[in-house]
Order: sequence, then structure tokens, then C-alpha cells
Amino acid sequence: MRAGTNSKIELNGDSQGPSSVISVAGLTKRYGDVEAVRGIDFEVARGETFGFLGPNGAGKTTTIKILCTLAAATTGTASVAGHDTSTQQDEVRRNIGLVFQDTTLDTYLTAEQNLRFHAALYAVPKAVIAPRTRQVLNMVGLWERKDNLVSTFSGGMQRRLEIARGLLHAPHVLFLDEPTVGLDPQTRSSIWTYINDLKRREDITIFLTTHYMDEAENCDRIAIIDHGRIVAIDTP
Repeated sequence: MRAGTNSKIELNGDSQGPSSVISVAGLTKRYGDVEAVRGIDFEVARGETFGFLGPNGAGKTTTIKILCTLAAATTGTASVAGHDTSTQQDEVRRNIGLVFQDTTLDTYLTAEQNLRFHAALYAVPKAVIAPRTRQVLNMVGLWERKDNLVSTFSGGMQRRLEIARGLLHAPHVLFLDEPTVGLDPQTRSSIWTYINDLKRREDITIFLTTHYMDEAENCDRIAIIDHGRIVAIDTP
């Protein structure tokens, strides 16, 4: 464990490593007769904001589930932070943060209690929890609300808290599954302000899914996926 020059508290060792943090080759996923993902290939560079753009049902969430070890691929390979998603699941999970499409916060707990519970699940060293909690809550503008019940938070505030929770254990890759779905345009814009700010503060790679064209423009590169296939991949 070490403190970096950018004040990030490093929990998962040296983030230096292969230039490709995510590598996918020939990936497929079938549910019975339905082929949700149809042999996709791509790589995500360290420090990149990479977007998966496509309509509902295109295969975005299925792919992110495989990369986060929440689903097993039918065929093909995928690695995250240098670890195979099928054979090194614990190592993958220690190196990623995940913000789900639907909220998974405990609304009967305070913001700080939600983060402390997450810290316990990830075995964050006790001495690190308090300073890291303050750091990530400040990053998303919620430190002053740390003692408030999450049930009193707006949808945008809850999404910001989920991003803070995903960052708490200092992951090398942050997965955002439709991070602004259901939010009004002004709140969506503010969420992206926080996301872009955290990229400046944290040594982190971001992989996000979206079906908003304007949101994808915030990415360094975009993969357009439709009917389980990547049809284009390039800069915005």
C-alpha cells in the first residue's frame, strides 16, 4: 500500500503493467438459442475511457457482465488488468470497480455507512478507510452529506455515491453500465463532470456502456455494437 503523488491511496499494488488493460478475443455468449454476443474482439488501453455504444439488447450489458466475472463466456477469452476472467475471477474482482445500471445502494444506511460496508467486503485496510472515504466523497461532492440516509438522496446524488463506492478500493478499471440512464439532462451533464474530474485525479481506466450518442463523445474511443457484433470501433 502506498500513497501516490496524486494523493490516490494505492490498494491494489503497482498500476503499471501491460498497455492493454482489457483484452477480448473471439468472445461469444449464448442463452439457449439466443446468441447475445457473437464473436467480438477489442482491447482497451491503460488510462483510456472506452465506450460501448449501442441500442438496448445489443449485447452491451452481457459483455460487461463477462468482463466483471458476473457471467461466463460461451467461447473466446477475456482478460482484465492482466487476469483471465474465467480462471482468475478473484484477481479480476480485486482490480475493478462496478457501477450497475440499477442502484444497489442500501437506502436505509447513510452514505458513509454504505462505503464502510463496501470497504469491509473488499478488505480495505482499516487505517485507509477513513481518509479514502473522505477522498472519494469529496471527489463527487457528497462529503457534507455523509451522515444523511441514502433514502433522502436524489437520483443524481445516488449515482454519484455509487461512483464513489466503486472507487473506494482504488480499482485499476471502473465499469459504468449505463451510468446516467433515467437521469435528466442537467444531472447527466453533472455526472460527466465528476467522471472527467476523477480521470484527472485517479490512475484509472474507464469502460462504460451507453445508448446516448452525446454521452459517447466523452470517450477516447467508442465501439459500436449491434446484434452482438462490433460494427465499428474508433475515436468519436
